[in-house]
Amino acid sequence: MATSSLSTQIQPRSPQGGFSNEPFVDFKAPDNTRKMHAALEMIASQLGREYELVIGGHRAKTADKIHSLNPARPAQIVGVHQKAAAEHAEKAMAAALQAFESWSRTSVDTRVSLLLNAASIIRNRKFEFAAWLTYEVGKNWAEADADVAETIDFLEFYAREALRLAQSAPPIQFPGERDELLYIPLGVGAVIPPWNFPFAIMAGMTAASIVTGNTIILKPSSDSPTIAAKFVEVLEEAGLPGGVVNFCPGSGATFGNAIVQHPKTRFIAFTGSKAVGLDIHEQAAKTRPGQIWIKRTVLEMGGKDSILVCADADIDVAVDSVVASAFGYSGQKCSACSRAIVEASIYEVFLERIQQRVAQLTVGDPAGNPSLGPVVNKAALDSILAYIETGKKEGRLISGGKAVQTPGGGYFLEPTVIADVAPNSTLAQEEIFGPVLAVIRVDNFEEGLRVANNTEYGLTGSLYTSDRSRIDYARREYHVGNLYFNRKCTGAMVGAHPFGGFNMSGTDSKAGGPDYLLLFTQAKSIGEKL
Repeated sequence: MATSSLSTQIQPRSPQGGFSNEPFVDFKAPDNTRKMHAALEMIASQLGREYELVIGGHRAKTADKIHSLNPARPAQIVGVHQKAAAEHAEKAMAAALQAFESWSRTSVDTRVSLLLNAASIIRNRKFEFAAWLTYEVGKNWAEADADVAETIDFLEFYAREALRLAQSAPPIQFPGERDELLYIPLGVGAVIPPWNFPFAIMAGMTAASIVTGNTIILKPSSDSPTIAAKFVEVLEEAGLPGGVVNFCPGSGATFGNAIVQHPKTRFIAFTGSKAVGLDIHEQAAKTRPGQIWIKRTVLEMGGKDSILVCADADIDVAVDSVVASAFGYSGQKCSACSRAIVEASIYEVFLERIQQRVAQLTVGDPAGNPSLGPVVNKAALDSILAYIETGKKEGRLISGGKAVQTPGGGYFLEPTVIADVAPNSTLAQEEIFGPVLAVIRVDNFEEGLRVANNTEYGLTGSLYTSDRSRIDYARREYHVGNLYFNRKCTGAMVGAHPFGGFNMSGTDSKAGGPDYLLLFTQAKSIGEKL
């Protein structure tokens, strides 16, 4: 990929310099606004191009295609992709197995350099990648930039973690021996990322896999294959050998199942819905003929996340955080605030201010940088509207509730707030994955915490209070993988907030944390008598 006029030449950071999060772009600065407009214009000229499968470093086409569409303007094709079928699983597996023989023996310094080179390339063209996210999955400028920044963070963080892991040693040296503890790669993995963070999560799972010496078959979501294709181009530019990452968009029911079930697949890293995650886990647990290991699954699934607002909280701060957490990226985050649980004494004031704050939000084409863009596709739109109809019966609609018609025919929804929702109702229990907030009244903090814990999920949660004893109690009893006090429940930062949930939210894999790379390795203990 050629360097554009929007780029600034940036050298890779040294892994010895320590990790720091990539700064977000300040779009209030006129120069950054100009760069984003220029990037959107430049990427618009590249929409509709065809991308090939990449297997063993070779490109191939298929008869069947996947058309990635702009959810703000569904008639606009973002990219045309090949549709890998079950027969391509064997080719991809053969290529990944062959590449594993050399890549697994490649020095950690070389693998780390690949990630740092890729991070530098992306940092150099961050406005371009943000523009791709705006077109392909409907992210406004801030959401797109945050996705790009998190991608850079994962690459930089896992590079340093790989170096740290390479220096591992057993806790003691037994007298008369030389003892070692090595973390070696697993083998060939399947990486199956989601569409909602199609750059960061896809790149993070890929980077963790390959920096530890594994090779992978990458099957991106059919709603967001273009940004994954662009990432594969970045890896190739950074020096990726053929076969280490095999790029294969395809149907989950055919190609996806084929790679999950394949006896040579050693691990599956998946982020997506609870239903699909559980199905992958079940399929992976079945031993196939010729399989000599127990497959490992790294699963990040759904959430039904709550913000509990106590009477002693700063209501305006809590309202702003609830709105940001519930409606950022149209609520299409597993970490989104789906439920606001509010003490009775401030409940009506809270509703009044939520209503006022939501009325200030704008909905429109994300290229124009509104508060909310579209939801990802027609099926999502229909599903969310059905939940809203259920919510109208279960509670009191105070904001939104309708689809928004636009000239481009996109999949837009008003930010919707439904009050007086019962804790065990459909709206309070099922993951909606859209711009819908249920508000639940509770009598006190203790009841509120019981409600916060009453779902099958356990991903993120937040508590707003000025009472230190409540914070200390919630630290122990609020059962989620990512817990926040007096801040929103979205926006986990790599390194600071290792991300992953409890219960049906997944395997608590803690992406962006010090334990994550262990999931892609196996420990080998070596003792030599002197």
